[in-house]
Amino acid sequence: MPSDPEFKTVNTVLFDFGGVLADEGFRDGLAAIGKLSGLAEQDVVVKGHELVVKTGYVTGRAREGRWWDALRSETGVRGTDEALRLEIIGHFTLRAPMLDLADELRSRGLTVGILSDQTNWLDEIDARFDLYGRFDYVFNSYHMGKSKNDPTHFDDVLKLLNRQGQEVLFVDDNAGHVSRAVDRGWKAILYRNQEGFLRELSGQLTRKYPESSGKR
Repeated sequence: MPSDPEFKTVNTVLFDFGGVLADEGFRDGLAAIGKLSGLAEQDVVVKGHELVVKTGYVTGRAREGRWWDALRSETGVRGTDEALRLEIIGHFTLRAPMLDLADELRSRGLTVGILSDQTNWLDEIDARFDLYGRFDYVFNSYHMGKSKNDPTHFDDVLKLLNRQGQEVLFVDDNAGHVSRAVDRGWKAILYRNQEGFLRELSGQLTRKYPESSGKR
């Protein structure tokens, strides 16, 4: 007999990284690279997103150099791998309020994690800021071999969590990823801005997890 979603309590919150826990460094970094190369910024952004999937870099099937070679070849971007990668990584500015929120949810007994389509750059950001230590799980497409473009990726994550879909709340700024999560039975919030997100989060959690009366 199928479970009734009304009786499923959210006990796990998974956050996207770029665009939620941090500024969208991949997009903004590609735009900056396009500008520095004298190219149309949006063209470089679109091609960069296309090639990170096409080359297999985002799912760990290709090394970083292959992606840079493809990007230079198809857009005319100029610069060494190292200079270009620093441009992108430097645009991933962590959002302290979102990280503090993850800490708070964790202190209230919820499981918190990162579910992101990222590359080895996320590991480098962790090495610099000790990001992973603030989360119970980190699901990075580069290490998992699947991205959120594949609906079965959400099923794989549920198995690793040992959860049912209605127990997991997913937060992402990509409407397609949110839609695929919902289609797989998850609860989800499309992140547009922090104020709107906090209202939606309260609606998802308040009934079962009232705000703590202690110091926040």
